[in-house]
Amino acid sequence: MKNTFKGAATALITPMKDGGKIDYAKFEMLVEDQIKNNIDALVVCGTTGESATLDDKEHRELIKFCIDRVNGRVPVIAGTGSNDTRYAIDLSAHACEMGADMLLLVTPYYNKTTQRGLIKHFEAVANVVDKPMILYNVPSRTGLNIAPETYKELSYNEKIVAAKEANGNISAIAETIALCGDRLDIISGNDDQIVPIMALGGVGVISVLSNVVPKETHEMCRLMLEGKVKEAAALQLKYLPLINALFCETNPIPAKAAMAELGFCDEDIRLPLCEMSPDKRANMIQIMKEAGIRF
Repeated sequence: MKNTFKGAATALITPMKDGGKIDYAKFEMLVEDQIKNNIDALVVCGTTGESATLDDKEHRELIKFCIDRVNGRVPVIAGTGSNDTRYAIDLSAHACEMGADMLLLVTPYYNKTTQRGLIKHFEAVANVVDKPMILYNVPSRTGLNIAPETYKELSYNEKIVAAKEANGNISAIAETIALCGDRLDIISGNDDQIVPIMALGGVGVISVLSNVVPKETHEMCRLMLEGKVKEAAALQLKYLPLINALFCETNPIPAKAAMAELGFCDEDIRLPLCEMSPDKRANMIQIMKEAGIRF
C-alpha cells in the first residue's frame, strides 16, 4: 500500500494585510493553532491559500516559511500544481528541496488536456521529484476531470500515492477505488463528503472546514478510521450548515471572513476575489455561533 497521511489536513488560508501583503505573523499563529488542535497535516499554497494570485517569489517563500515553522510536527503538503508542466516541475522540485513531505498537484486548468496528456503531465513531474504526489481533481474549477481508468494507470507510478477527489461524483470515486485498490489512497476534497468517501475506503480529507474547526474535523476522520460511522456521521451532519456557509461564495471568500471573525487574519483577499456579501457573512457568523464556535 502507498501510505499517505490519514485524517484531516487543513487547506490553509493565506492571511493578508495592508491591501494584500502576506501576513506571516498571522500565518504562524494559524499554524500553531492547527497543530495544537490535533490536525493531521497542513496544506500550504492550495486553492484556499489563494495560490492562483501568489506570485512565484511569494509561493516559494510561503512554502519554506510553513515547513520551517511546522518543523516536522505534522506533514506539510505543498501545492505545486500548474497548467504549465515545466513550471509544475520547477516548483515541485523547489518544494522538495525545502523539505515538503508531500506535493499536491491540481490538474492542468484552462488548456484542458486529454486523459493521455494528464498521464504524461503527472508522470513528467513524478520523474523529477523525490516526494510523494497527491493528485487534485476539481473539475468545477479546472474544467477537466480525471477518469477512473486514468487513475488506474497513474496508480502504478510509485511517486503517485493519493488523489484529492472533489469531483462530487461518489459513483466515480467508488469506481476509482475499485480499480486502484491499495495502490492509491483517496482523500475527500469536499467537506460535505468526508464520511461518504471514507466509508468507501478513503483515508481522510483536505479540508476548508478545518481552518475553523480543526479539532472537530480531525475527530470526524478519527472516528471513521476507527469504524465508528454513526458517531462520525453525527459530526458530519452537525457541521453541514457551516460547510454549506463556507461554500456559499467562491472559496476562500467565506473562509477568510470566518477566520477574520476569529482573529486569525484580516479580511484582505486578492482580486478578482472580493469581500463576502454582508447578508451571507452575517448568516455564516450566526451558523458559527449556533455550532458552538467561540469568538
